[in-house]
Amino acid sequence: MKKRAFTLIEILVSIGLVAALASFVFASINIPKVMLNSREARADFELRQIEQAVQYYRLDNGTYPADAGRGLPAGLDPYLGKLNWTRAPFNERSTYDWDNYIGSDGNPARQISIRFCPSDDEENCDFPDAAWASGFDYYSSYYFCIEGRCRAHAGQADDHPGYCVNYN
Repeated sequence: MKKRAFTLIEILVSIGLVAALASFVFASINIPKVMLNSREARADFELRQIEQAVQYYRLDNGTYPADAGRGLPAGLDPYLGKLNWTRAPFNERSTYDWDNYIGSDGNPARQISIRFCPSDDEENCDFPDAAWASGFDYYSSYYFCIEGRCRAHAGQADDHPGYCVNYN
């Protein structure tokens, strides 16, 4: 009995059908939304790692680190490990910022923020294309509150546009 093989036409039709189905699947996936979700997840994870480092620093030194201006505080490196903590995961302009200030209620506020603008340049901000970043400006941030009445920026009103990723 002679075995029947697939013809070239049958193989090409099969490949065409698989390609057409794949194009429908890929068209239904919203790649920018997936990328934003992955950056948010990474940012939340890294903010929690920095929060743990700050808590260990406080346990060892009896107090929270002083405000860092822009960036993470000096002395935190031993608690963070060997990763590069100069840039946050959203884009090339996003950076971490440790804030230790007196909140609007007169009590200390401590938070880790992600800023989207260079520290000396209000014109070159790069905000994520997300609903939570709507209305963001130079003073806005994506922040993780550790203690107190946190807000988008220490020098701005409590209702200034910002996005708190936890409810402490």
